[in-house]
Amino acid sequence: MDSALSMDSQIQKLEQKVKSANLPPELLEKINSMLAILSVSLKTGTGNFVTYESIETYIDWVVSLPFHTETKDNMDLQLVKQTLDKNHYGLDTVKNEILEYLSALILDMRSTSTTQVRAPIICLVGLVGTGKTSMAISVAEAMGRRFERIPFGGMGDAQALRGQSRVFSDAEPGLIVKKLAHAKSKNSVILLDELDRVSQEARADIMGVLVELLDPEQNMAFTDHYIDYPFDLSHVLFIATANNTTSLSTAVLDRLQIIQMPSYSDEEKTVIAKNYLFPKVKSDSGLSGFNLVIDEALWATMIRPLGYDSGIRSLERTLETVVRRVARMVVEGKLAPNGSFTINAQNVKQFLPG
Repeated sequence: MDSALSMDSQIQKLEQKVKSANLPPELLEKINSMLAILSVSLKTGTGNFVTYESIETYIDWVVSLPFHTETKDNMDLQLVKQTLDKNHYGLDTVKNEILEYLSALILDMRSTSTTQVRAPIICLVGLVGTGKTSMAISVAEAMGRRFERIPFGGMGDAQALRGQSRVFSDAEPGLIVKKLAHAKSKNSVILLDELDRVSQEARADIMGVLVELLDPEQNMAFTDHYIDYPFDLSHVLFIATANNTTSLSTAVLDRLQIIQMPSYSDEEKTVIAKNYLFPKVKSDSGLSGFNLVIDEALWATMIRPLGYDSGIRSLERTLETVVRRVARMVVEGKLAPNGSFTINAQNVKQFLPG
């Protein structure tokens, strides 16, 4: 008897949770029917805790989805430009293309009084380390939208995006639903990172799901197999990245606006290293109050330790190694925590990787 009363109490809590969630009417009716059937089955002895647990998990996912929740967009293009300039040195052509894209988007949203995205999806294409991911983060920051990232590298099953039916015991939602639940906003920015790196075996299926995600005529009713109820993705600003486009299907390419990310010159890398990377790496390593100086003549060595690199990832790793080795000297008492130190031609070898 106590067990039955306890289960009734748990079902009532679920009913209250659903009632408080402001769900779409059809979905609310569907869940209430599930709870009614569960209640009857438990009373008649045909239900069990596993069934209850499955429905509880489903409800937890459903009520976490932002069916009606949005953040307020920043429509100030000048502020967007300032944010891009603050986070990225150079790349003027890329920034201008993004600003032109957002301008058309802003005008469309103003004229329709909605946050729906009715435009091709930006796809930033370039070699590793050229700033594709950080550029997408900057766009989200500039627009005042929440940012989520879905990595496509090695993805081997379309179910990773679309979820699995609840008839399977280990079913769970796909990454689209998971990211929306985490963002708690239906107009978030979702980065589809490295589209060209999905596994060969699942490429066709994943490209098929991508077409549905990116097409404004289809994504207004995207159905995750686990949730089994359409969600309007037309308010999400998707941004894609790829190292190249040769492995992307024609149908996906038709829905993308390709923006090429150029390689950095040595001069640009020097400015980025001094003004962006070095201060960030020092701060991340707890040395923001320590006067660490790198001799001007050494930057060429820092930038090309192993030859030419199109991006800045190797440069960032080099600086991280340098700073961590100085941090160790501070922790070991060889340098004062608020002191200063200069890396020069005489001592540089002990700080560089290798």
